[in-house]
This record gives sequence, C-alpha cells and structure tokens, in this order.
Amino acid sequence: MFYEKVKESADFIRERTDKMPSLGVILGSGLGSLVDIMEEKTVIPYQEIPNFPQSSVAGHAGNLVIGRIGKEIIIAMQGRFHFYEGFTMKEVTYPIYVMKLLGVKNLIVTNACGGINRAFVPGDLMLLTDYINMLGNNPLIGENDERLGVRFPDMSEAYSLELLAKAEKTAKALGIAYQKGVYAIFSGPCYETAAEIRAYERLGADAIGMSTVPETIVANYLGMKVLGIACITNMATGIAKEKHTHEEVVRIANESSSKLCAWVEKLLLDWDAE
Repeated sequence: MFYEKVKESADFIRERTDKMPSLGVILGSGLGSLVDIMEEKTVIPYQEIPNFPQSSVAGHAGNLVIGRIGKEIIIAMQGRFHFYEGFTMKEVTYPIYVMKLLGVKNLIVTNACGGINRAFVPGDLMLLTDYINMLGNNPLIGENDERLGVRFPDMSEAYSLELLAKAEKTAKALGIAYQKGVYAIFSGPCYETAAEIRAYERLGADAIGMSTVPETIVANYLGMKVLGIACITNMATGIAKEKHTHEEVVRIANESSSKLCAWVEKLLLDWDAE
C-alpha cells in the first residue's frame, strides 16, 4: 500500500512537468530562497499532491519546485515536515520516497540549527560529516519493501565523502568560510535544556536541530548520496547568552541564505564539470 501511494504521488508530479530531476534539495527554515535562482520552474503546492503531508511551520512555504540550475534538473522542497508536528516518521520522509521514484540520485539537505561547538558563531555554515539520532525512533521501522531498499542499510557514510569534497572545493573557489561537524537531532518542539546540551556535547555533537536525520536515513536506504549543509542560527541552550525564539532563528537563516544559495548554486552549476 505504501509503495502504491508513493507511486501515485510521483505519477501526479510527472503529469505536471516533463522535467525529470536527478537531484533533490530540502530547504530548511528561512532557506527557501534558493528556488528564486531556478529556471523553467514548475511550482506544485504540497496540498495538491496526492498523499503528501502538509506543513504548518513559519518559514516553510510548502511547495515542491522543479526546475533547472545550469544543466541540472532539481526538485526542491520549499519547506519540510517535522516529527514534532505530529507526523509519523514515514510521513516526515515521504517526499524522499517520491523523489526516488522520480529518478533522484543525489540529495542536498539544509537546515537551521543551534551550535554546540564553542568555536561556532551564529551565521556559520556547517557541512555535516555524521549524525547522532537521539529520537528513539527511526523512519525504517516497520515492514520492509525490497523494491525500495534492503532491510538493514549501511550508514557508515551517511553523508557522501564525494559530495563533501565537491562542496569544499566549491566553497574554496567562492571564498566561503565554513565549519564541519556532527549534527544531532532533538525531537522538539521545545528547545533543549542546558543539561541536555552538555550531554550532547559530551557525545560529540557540534550542532543540534529538529530535522534532517530522518531524511538522511531514508535517502541512504534508497541508495541516494547525501550532502548536508546546516546554518548555525543560534548557540544552543547554556552556551547562548539569550533565550531562544523561532523568529530569531528565521532571521539569522534569512541573513545567511544568500551565502548558502551562492554556494549551492555554484555547486550545481559545476556538478558534472569533473
């Protein structure tokens, strides 16, 4: 039944565009402006797509956008789904399954998150090297469909070393400074406590957020290569001097979006150059 639902969504999208994407992009809070540089766009609101979840979080537009950047055909999620909204893990990751049936082979995930590494400052961009899943849940729990992936997928290279190297080369060419680190997921929607952050810090996390990991797991399960880029919008509880607000997170993400968009645009323009 799940496979048939995904196929119905993918078939609907194929009817709306003749462009078949090979690369997917998930745009986090305040980072949706990447779609502005896409050409020959088809914009499909999530609410029009059969079986698609609906997001209600500020900073997430709720559109699937298919278009071109350079020679690459991109499918971009302008807004994602979060576990804290009450979605099941299968719903949170549903669009990744749809992307797979549309032919996507590579996925770029972005997010706005809190910094734990004390060398970071708000506005930094961080390449994800690994993740820590502390949700106590996993999107692959349940019956497995071999048409999609194996029962026990490997996660030793959750974030592709090949795509990391591409991103670093592009950042160097543009003169964009960046950090690298481990991303930990926290369920939310409340922000974490200072004690929790001390625990995550000891576990080796450099940043913490409320997304990205479920999509990363499913993309790897489906055989996609994944690149993760986080925008550090605030320092985490106990490190920050002020209290957290979602408005401030979105404000910093918006300020950093031009740098992130320039990075991703150049990366996509040069994608097949090597």
